[in-house]
Amino acid sequence: MTNKYKVSDLAKDFNMQSKEMTEIVKSATGAEKKSGATLNEQEISAVFFYITGENSVKNFDAYFATGEESREKAKKAREEEKNKKLLEQMAILEQLKAAAAAQNGETKAEEKTKAQKSEKSVEPKKAEPKKAEPQKAEPKAKAPEKKATEKVEAKAEKAAPKESKKEEKAVAKEHKPSDPKPFTSQKKDKKPGEAPNRGPAEIRHVDTRTSNVNIDKYNEKYESIAPANSMRDNYSRKQKIKQKSQDYKRPQGAKRETEADKMRRMQLERIKKTPITVTVGDEITVGELAAAMKKTAAEVIKELMKLGMLATVNQVIDYDTAEIVVTEMGAKIERAVVVTIEEQIMDDTEDNAENLKPRSPVVVVMGHVDHGKTSLLDAIRNTAVTDTEAGGITQHIGAYKVNCNGNEITFLDTPGHAAFTSMRQRGAMATDIAVLVVAADDGIMPQTIEAINHAKAAKVQVIVAINKMDKPEANPDRILQQLTEHELVPEEWGGDTICVPVSAKTHDGIDNLLQSILLVAEMMELKANPDRRAKGIVIEARLDKGRGPVASLLVQNGTLNSGDIIVAGTAVGRVRVMTNENGVEVKSAGPSVPVEITGLAETPNAGDVFDAVSDERLARQLVEQRKQKAKEEIFNAKQKVTLDNLFESLSEGDLKELNIIVKADVQGSVEAVRENLVKLSNEEVRVNVIHGGVGAVNESDVMLATTSAAIIVGFNVRPDAVAKAAAERDGVDMRMYRVIYDCIEEIQAAMKGMLAPKYRENQMGTVEVRNVYKISSVGTVAGSYVTNGKITRACQIRVVRDGIVICEDKIDSLRRFKDDVKEVAQGYECGISLEKFADIKEGDIFEAFIMEEYRD
Repeated sequence: MTNKYKVSDLAKDFNMQSKEMTEIVKSATGAEKKSGATLNEQEISAVFFYITGENSVKNFDAYFATGEESREKAKKAREEEKNKKLLEQMAILEQLKAAAAAQNGETKAEEKTKAQKSEKSVEPKKAEPKKAEPQKAEPKAKAPEKKATEKVEAKAEKAAPKESKKEEKAVAKEHKPSDPKPFTSQKKDKKPGEAPNRGPAEIRHVDTRTSNVNIDKYNEKYESIAPANSMRDNYSRKQKIKQKSQDYKRPQGAKRETEADKMRRMQLERIKKTPITVTVGDEITVGELAAAMKKTAAEVIKELMKLGMLATVNQVIDYDTAEIVVTEMGAKIERAVVVTIEEQIMDDTEDNAENLKPRSPVVVVMGHVDHGKTSLLDAIRNTAVTDTEAGGITQHIGAYKVNCNGNEITFLDTPGHAAFTSMRQRGAMATDIAVLVVAADDGIMPQTIEAINHAKAAKVQVIVAINKMDKPEANPDRILQQLTEHELVPEEWGGDTICVPVSAKTHDGIDNLLQSILLVAEMMELKANPDRRAKGIVIEARLDKGRGPVASLLVQNGTLNSGDIIVAGTAVGRVRVMTNENGVEVKSAGPSVPVEITGLAETPNAGDVFDAVSDERLARQLVEQRKQKAKEEIFNAKQKVTLDNLFESLSEGDLKELNIIVKADVQGSVEAVRENLVKLSNEEVRVNVIHGGVGAVNESDVMLATTSAAIIVGFNVRPDAVAKAAAERDGVDMRMYRVIYDCIEEIQAAMKGMLAPKYRENQMGTVEVRNVYKISSVGTVAGSYVTNGKITRACQIRVVRDGIVICEDKIDSLRRFKDDVKEVAQGYECGISLEKFADIKEGDIFEAFIMEEYRD
């Protein structure tokens, strides 16, 4: 699958300017592309190859040398980093040693000071009497002293590294008291009855014999190590019993937040602070906009109400309104770039002048019916085409190539009958030059004028071929005079319209006509690019019984190859077999070449544009979109009943419809028959072509006709056996025709039978009332005499009295003497009784008449 890739996108990928990339594309592919142009797979490969070649190196030794140097630099950097870390560790170690030494010095000085104080306090107390109370305070003083000492030593050990532990131990030994003389001297000096000193042999001495023990210093250190406010007084507080009800208050899934959860929470908070960006197309519903902004629909509706809009959740708003709402709600908005399927699979880029090459002209032959268009083309091709057409009339478009002095000309033959207006219009739009065929003995006719108008609308060059010059009654000067009336001034009269007298029968002037066509084509400088995917127009399409859908295509640009995927209107398929106008299979067709292909899924409409595409899957999606769009257009085209047209719709209650199903051999004929049948509609009968298709009449057509009360009209087709049996069983009327005249005339006759019947009065006779009888069992009977014409039982009676019409009534009984009779001729007497009117008087005149139906 090949996707489109813009030049500007390719420039962004390579961090280049679009101008630089267009120059590289031109150098790599030889084609000049704009920044917005697209590249196919081959062109992208060529650009990559070009850029790779421009940035290639001859030798990689320098690259590898650079790698070795970088590795050596990295190795040196790692060694330097390692040495730096070792130096930092040594510096930290020295700092720790210095700190430990300083702490030990402070401790030693404090011990000396304490020792001196204790000695001073002990000496003057020798003569004092003994006291037992200080002995009780000894254990209390020793405990905090011992704990404080152990805490300080443990803290020092933790702070110092392992290497300095031995030194710290040595220092501690030096500070420990090794001489027990002070204690022995004290024991010697103690008096009998005095308590012995139970303190440890340490430097820190505490005088237990006095009440003035300075323990505040130790309490301060102890407080700094273990604060009293952080300790729980388990003795002063009562123990609370833990109840099970307290466990229910704890969240069951509560756990400590991990580092990953913390990072995730911080990321979510960061995202919440970042404004949301909303991508909106040309239109969006309120609900979709709210979901895109992660808001509720009520909030969006509230913002719309501030703008003066009362919207619902499913209401569609345009981009401008959505932009205001999104901005007001603190978000950002971007316009969505909609890339259609056509843009993805179809190449619509403009061709450069360098890629254009000359092509052969496409010529359409137009004119009035029976003016010799096909015969003229037959003379050019030297083939008998007219003999194969029904009634000698061209039924559908044919395309042919003619070689004239090494130059090729493509001809399109169009029907001249009035029914094929759409075909002539398509032929004029698809061609470069129009050859207007005018019979020298007939002059300009209605279809000739129509052909002139089509050529002017299509802005194509017109060449007039005055045909049938071999006839003795030919008058070319009159033709030239008539052409000037339609703004076609011949060259002989100072204009720019080439007029060539020819004879299709004797082949006179054919060479001059071809030379004129080549001359005009040379002046037009017709060119096309054969090196791209094909694009053209469908000339004709039909359903072949053996090959399936067959389409005649005219390639206008590019080259169509066998196997290409094409999309023509609502038809998609792959080109399986491609033949030229002579039935010879070809593999490719360039510009201005008509071919006939098979492989489409259905028959396209004549005049549809076809494109060779790159992706079959997307092509089928495009066809489905087109079919859906066509259905919506048909649905929208039907008139809806409103208060404005309600009266008109009710007045159409008497309107009758003639439903018709049209089947033909080619799609162009279906359209021609459809258009002409619809034109037959009038005020009372409306022709409705409910279905038109290509191919034989099948059973599904008969079923449709049965359900919709339609008749089937076939043009150059026949019903199959199953359809014929179904039509006979269901009573469906099928009409098959070979010439379009017969079809239109018979449909007109059928429509006349559906018109509202018209009546006229047919005077039968005159009766004079000479006597009136009133009979109880019968009623009033008029004794009458037929003075003119005759009177029958079916006649209606108009009673005229003194020249004034009294009433109109029907005959109840008509008798002659006692016998009932069917009619009474002039000069005879009879008795007449009327159905309703009984006030008959002598002298009344009965006018007998019959209302009969007639048709225009």
